[in-house]
Amino acid sequence: ASSPHLPAPKYVMVYSYNFHSLLRWSPVKVDRGLVLYTVHFKTGAFNLWDEMNCTRIVETECSFPWSLKERRWAVVLRVRAELGQVTSDWVETDPFVAERNTTIGPPKVNSVTVSSDSLLIRVTPPFRSEAGDSLQYHVFYWENATSTTKKETKTSNTLFKIENLKELTLYCFRIQVELMLHSDHRLLGLQSVPECYKTEIS
Repeated sequence: ASSPHLPAPKYVMVYSYNFHSLLRWSPVKVDRGLVLYTVHFKTGAFNLWDEMNCTRIVETECSFPWSLKERRWAVVLRVRAELGQVTSDWVETDPFVAERNTTIGPPKVNSVTVSSDSLLIRVTPPFRSEAGDSLQYHVFYWENATSTTKKETKTSNTLFKIENLKELTLYCFRIQVELMLHSDHRLLGLQSVPECYKTEIS
């Protein structure tokens, strides 16, 4: 008797945050037996499927290997379910390009030094920079009493000052990173959670 056909994985998606990427899919349900999954990849340069260190795994996700760390590469992935000798159809993703499709998180605020008229802020970028990266920080700040009027300043330094503030006043700020890439392509990150500090008396 021929084996019943195994359904293919559904909701096959690449998730990418700060250039750490993985493939996820929903589990294939069967009445009995353990369903395993195999993932392949191919790049725009080589139109050949290759194994991705996720062969016959029980998990429903697979991290990109180090060999796929190039941000400009277009990568296509495929996954199938396997139960004993029976396999499902392959399910392919759309081409994924990290520098266009990743989500950049907010920078980490390491320290804030308060004075009477300024906040001195030190941040760390959300990901490890590569040669040629140009990062710009967008800093939005506002007086907490008048939170409708926000001011914005831009800087490429990880240590910067918000200046010309009133003394003994509560100020809040958010920061987001913008990654400037070659060919005028830009990637805007997520904004940080607002942080608020009261300036000192002069």
